[in-house]
Amino acid sequence: MAESNYGSRDKRGHYRPHKRVGYPPIFIWPLQPRAALKWVFAVPGYLVPWNVFYICVGVLSWFLLSPPLEAYAKISFQTFFLVFLKNSALVALYFGAFHYRLYTLRSQDTDFKFNPRWPAAKSKQFLFNDQNLDNIFLTFFSGVTIWSGFELGLLWFPANGYVSVLSVKENWIYFIVMLLLIHLWRDLHFYLVHRLIHFEPLYSLAHRIHHKNINPGPWSGLAMHPIEHIFYFSCAVLYLFFPFHPAFIIVTLVHAGLSPAPGHVGFDRIKLGKGESFDPDSYAHYLHHKYFECNYADGILPLDRWFGTFHDGSDEAQTRLKDRLKEKNLKNRFTR
Repeated sequence: MAESNYGSRDKRGHYRPHKRVGYPPIFIWPLQPRAALKWVFAVPGYLVPWNVFYICVGVLSWFLLSPPLEAYAKISFQTFFLVFLKNSALVALYFGAFHYRLYTLRSQDTDFKFNPRWPAAKSKQFLFNDQNLDNIFLTFFSGVTIWSGFELGLLWFPANGYVSVLSVKENWIYFIVMLLLIHLWRDLHFYLVHRLIHFEPLYSLAHRIHHKNINPGPWSGLAMHPIEHIFYFSCAVLYLFFPFHPAFIIVTLVHAGLSPAPGHVGFDRIKLGKGESFDPDSYAHYLHHKYFECNYADGILPLDRWFGTFHDGSDEAQTRLKDRLKEKNLKNRFTR
């Protein structure tokens, strides 16, 4: 499988796919109900592969791997440790699988890799002078810890009777619909939070840590400052205000905790063998790491297009970005 069939490289060896970043046929005018419905059930589409995967992992995490709800009534070290261990195992297996295949084994070398360089192994801007070690440390020490803290803190409410838990058997349609809508809420929440932390002082205080990963890899996905992790995982708070089930919290946190891995994988396509490959849908967010002030959301909702920060990877989009930054710099100069 030749990468030249899918893209090309510039003089510096950076890969750019022929495809352009786009949005699914929803939230557009005129409406295209047939195309939208087709996309929901297409492969790839809204459900398959990513949404169904994260929902299944989250549901299994709650019903099979988590402590019983009553254990969350009194937050103890033992309960926290069990939750932390569960979430750490999910991250280690999922992030580790991408990293091991693409960056340890280097099974496809730099084929389809956006940046031809490998993560920095001798750089003073990273903890331990190593990008991967820095990212892994932040992922577990801060990311999984705060993820687990949100899980314990939010499930404390139903465990103590402050929130009633609905019956899945009696409300199974509502239960399924809520799980299927989690991705839409996460897209909106991520965009709002992401825009917020790009403003000072939050950028210098917190978000710049994540943006040290100009050349991201899978472990870059959750490599954030603790302040950013708090903003990021706050997406799960919403579900306390709806007819409630603990699985809503767990699936939302699993979605937030695991989805950054393919989104930061650093490759446009991942080879599967026998001439087959799949698109991890990472190009839009790679452009954000490369250019900083574009593609704050890269999911279903066309928020960047609506607010003028969309970059589809084309030369025209790059020109628009440069013009926008020049205008911004001029405004900042006159307002000082």
